[in-house]
Amino acid sequence: QVQLVESGGGLVQPGGSLRLSCAASGFTFSSSTMRWYRQAPGKEREMVAHITSDSVGRAYADSVKGRFTISRDNAKNTVTLQMSSLKPADTAVYYCNTYLGANYWGQGTQVTVSS
Repeated sequence: QVQLVESGGGLVQPGGSLRLSCAASGFTFSSSTMRWYRQAPGKEREMVAHITSDSVGRAYADSVKGRFTISRDNAKNTVTLQMSSLKPADTAVYYCNTYLGANYWGQGTQVTVSS
């Protein structure tokens, strides 16, 4: 079955960096667009970034452009979100996602940006 497992979250000070990873299995990862979403308390889940199967197409939410970078390794079935210049507003649970006729989600990883 489809499995998405996120890791790498934690507590970081404003201005710091974190690297999130998502390990995927149970589907043809190399053919699938992958996305990172986040959900802050009391807010709707929002897409942060996506990357096409061949890594050519990448897009970011305006709020993270220039600070976050999405990448993938099709040999290792992983997708990564490198986050820098983090702000308190980036505090959220971050989810890995793919759409295969239905949305599939990981369990999420908590990112807290606070001094």
